[in-house]
Amino acid sequence: MEFTDVVRRRRMVRRYDPDRAVPREVVERCLDNAVRAPSAGFSQGWDFLVLTTDEEREAFWSATTTPGAPDDPWLGGIRAAPVLVLCLSHKDAYLERYAADDKGWTDRDEARWPVPYWDVDTGMASLLILLTATDEGLGSLFFGVPPERHAAVHEAFAIPSSRTVVGVVSIGYAVPGPKSPSLRRHRRTGQEVAHWGRFGVAGERS
Repeated sequence: MEFTDVVRRRRMVRRYDPDRAVPREVVERCLDNAVRAPSAGFSQGWDFLVLTTDEEREAFWSATTTPGAPDDPWLGGIRAAPVLVLCLSHKDAYLERYAADDKGWTDRDEARWPVPYWDVDTGMASLLILLTATDEGLGSLFFGVPPERHAAVHEAFAIPSSRTVVGVVSIGYAVPGPKSPSLRRHRRTGQEVAHWGRFGVAGERS
């Protein structure tokens, strides 16, 4: 299958079949592809915490939701996903890599990083998980953890304080459900978002 076909079929899935498990080898292919993502200095400052059992997933939802809260159809659909992959970034891996002799930033000054590439690279690795899931005929979704719940997630899974939860990828077999109201928004085209030579200059077709 052509890569462009996978991209065009890619959509965020918010409801899953709880009775269809995702084969482990498919999850492993997702992770094998994730580590092919670009990485500044080949620092590879990412880790992926994979949750596949009922107990593991329930521990995640317990750490990230409020007990007794009103039913949320969006959340209810995602909770049925049989696989959750927590995507973790590791800032120190980049600071250490760029302090090496071939880079020379021995001061490890974070001001050299106006863009946190540890989070950027982990986000790109997450995208490869999403695309691989689509290629495997699965549904998937990337979503964030509420800021006030990060500490609870770290504690629940013994995640080192040096790691940041960039986001979570849910994976499973999609089932029909209501579409996100956000889809009513216009998808900006390549022509609309491109600036040629100078910001604000639209390209002209030849």
